[in-house]
Amino acid sequence: MTQTTHPSKYLVRAYLERRSQEVKPPPTPEEIRRQLGWNMMLFEQKVSNGSRS
Repeated sequence: MTQTTHPSKYLVRAYLERRSQEVKPPPTPEEIRRQLGWNMMLFEQKVSNGSRS
């Protein structure tokens, strides 16, 4: 199962403001997620070894 963390709207607005002032091309989606702390967290599900009927 995955759980996603989302940055606050204020953090996103500040990021977009900074990006609009830069001349460089936009970063990759992975880099944007890293900068905003928007991570995918993976949780392992415990699977029993017993068979289900």
